[in-house]
Amino acid sequence: MINYTFRPKGVCSQQMNITVEDNRIQNLEVLGGCDGNLKGISSLIIGMPVDEVIARLDGIRCGYKSTSCPDQLAKALKQMKAEMAEP
Repeated sequence: MINYTFRPKGVCSQQMNITVEDNRIQNLEVLGGCDGNLKGISSLIIGMPVDEVIARLDGIRCGYKSTSCPDQLAKALKQMKAEMAEP
């Protein structure tokens, strides 16, 4: 089981706590941001493979911003994968 903490940039949320087991999302807790929307996203991705979450959320924008909380989650998961792959 992997517990990963990520500090998003350019969005309202301040921290993402992600739990992954067997390459599937087990839990997502987001501090700050749009509470209802982030709880909804969390509920939808539970049990989903990490790569599928990345594919679905990468590049989503929030209004005029160049990123969003879903995009930051995709970045967090990519960063987590890269760190886990390092020797």
